[in-house]
Amino acid sequence: MMRTPSSSVRGLSRRRLLELVGLGAAGAATAAACAAQDRETRGSEGLREFHGAWPYQVPPKGHFNLMAGVTDAIELGMYRDLIFLPGGMWYWQEKKWEPLLGEKWAFDPDNSTFSYTIRSGLTWNDGTPITSEDVVSTFMCRRVMRQTEWQFLNKLEATDDHTVVFTMNNASTVVERYVVRAHVLPHATYGEFAQRATDLFESGEDLDSDEGKKLNEELQAYRPKDPNKDVLTSGPFRYDFASITNAQLTLVKNDKGFAAEKIKFDKITLYNGETTDITPVVLAKSVDYATHGFPTATEKEIVNKGIRILRPPTYAGGGLFLNLDALPEFRDVRARQALAHAIDRDLAAKVGGESYKGVQLMAGFSDIQVPAWLTEEDQARLNRYEHDPAKAAEMFQEAGWTKRAGTWHTPQGKPAKYEISYPAEYFDYVAAAQSISRELKDFGIQLTMRGVTFTQQPIDLDKGNFEFAMQGWGSSSDPHPHFSFVSDFFTHNTPIAANQGGKGIAFPLVQETKAFGKIDLEKIVNDAGSGLDEELQKRNVTIAARAFNELLPIIPIEERYGNNPALEGVRVKQWPADDGPIMLNAPYADNFTTLLMFKGGLDPA
Repeated sequence: MMRTPSSSVRGLSRRRLLELVGLGAAGAATAAACAAQDRETRGSEGLREFHGAWPYQVPPKGHFNLMAGVTDAIELGMYRDLIFLPGGMWYWQEKKWEPLLGEKWAFDPDNSTFSYTIRSGLTWNDGTPITSEDVVSTFMCRRVMRQTEWQFLNKLEATDDHTVVFTMNNASTVVERYVVRAHVLPHATYGEFAQRATDLFESGEDLDSDEGKKLNEELQAYRPKDPNKDVLTSGPFRYDFASITNAQLTLVKNDKGFAAEKIKFDKITLYNGETTDITPVVLAKSVDYATHGFPTATEKEIVNKGIRILRPPTYAGGGLFLNLDALPEFRDVRARQALAHAIDRDLAAKVGGESYKGVQLMAGFSDIQVPAWLTEEDQARLNRYEHDPAKAAEMFQEAGWTKRAGTWHTPQGKPAKYEISYPAEYFDYVAAAQSISRELKDFGIQLTMRGVTFTQQPIDLDKGNFEFAMQGWGSSSDPHPHFSFVSDFFTHNTPIAANQGGKGIAFPLVQETKAFGKIDLEKIVNDAGSGLDEELQKRNVTIAARAFNELLPIIPIEERYGNNPALEGVRVKQWPADDGPIMLNAPYADNFTTLLMFKGGLDPA
């Protein structure tokens, strides 16, 4: 997911310099490339281009194994929808689907199945038909990659050339989101892995067996030998593989792709890099839309250039993660709760500017969404963990901590001195980590800052190579609270961290709670999305939210809103009004940009 940069937030002059000239070779290369690209654009009569930005790894580290969960793939975030079709995209405010690859889908409650039919007549870019075989191979490989939908499914089968029936072991409305929103990849590429997976599971083995581990490793290690032949695409755009440089890449029209005739742009140029790299390109008006998080000073420069700033909710944000394997003192829930009271979340969020708000409800999913799922009575039961250093000190003492010479000591007698890691390119995480560090120093806990490049830091979390860390909580990709709970409890924890051979935060999923006694959080999270009755789901979401609120497996700090530059009148005629319902779509999931393109609703200038 696109996020924010790191440059220093302490010295304005140094930060402003980095923002204006870019950081390092990537920034310089991007600025030079955008100037050359603009000259080309102006010299191409009738060429309708769209310019965006997204960070990617350059080959050979960057690659085109696009299976979900494989690291360093050049998957391009929101633009992936235009390359590999999902079944559909969701309107978050209107709560309805825009069908794309999918033609129809439905639950059969009596048989506990979900039927998914894709459109007939669609082809991959080489002209071969897209069939149910592609859907089956995609989801069997997703099973190998431990994708969460398989906690609700136990099998799937193609019933004809275009229909796949998913059998649920745990009927749930979230299966619809998992299936329809997934990008279908070609059987021609992944069929061999899918067949091995089918044989593995039919033999009674699982992914924890030697053969299962080997299959998972080999699927992750797969690299297409010739992307031009081996990377088949279904959307209205396709990679121009020869165009990929450290600075930018190009997507060209795939005339065989779905909705290609509706889309009013012939070419998409994406500039590579995180915020410090993209800042000079935005200020040069060479980018039409970017989802990067820009520091306040940069945002003012953007506005002064006459560029609009869009602020869609992301339904997620930055949180504080603790390695319970390395830090046994925080296995006591009172210590985590005390830490939440010791941190002023509003202060930590404020340094990010207008687009950041301190988390208030601490429910494990967006404050915006909580009233739709929890009653007023249950909202009142949530601990808001107001900033209260005296309360924090009292709770630490109850948990066996002592304070000597201004420094807290753990129940094991060790001074409370830790390292906090954060993605070095993400401005808001850097700023929040610095704010938390200053506050905790005054409180008696010392944090040493450690920036890690944004591609490596999540891997370090999964492997357990951290003490404290700033990372994402909640879900920008899916509207149901279940998905936020998956992010909170599973993503950097077992079982998903096992893909990197680690335990992540090492938070046990069986816990004792005051509210509910002993609970199995894996079951609780799954139950939060279980069933086809939303009223029953609300009761289960409430249990998950209250369990999260009490246990604090992670400590949510800030909720982020976009501060997305949207240039008008150069290549794009006009963006939607700020109060348009489509602007409530999460920018990292069902982004309004790609949705409007599919509908022919984004016009060239």
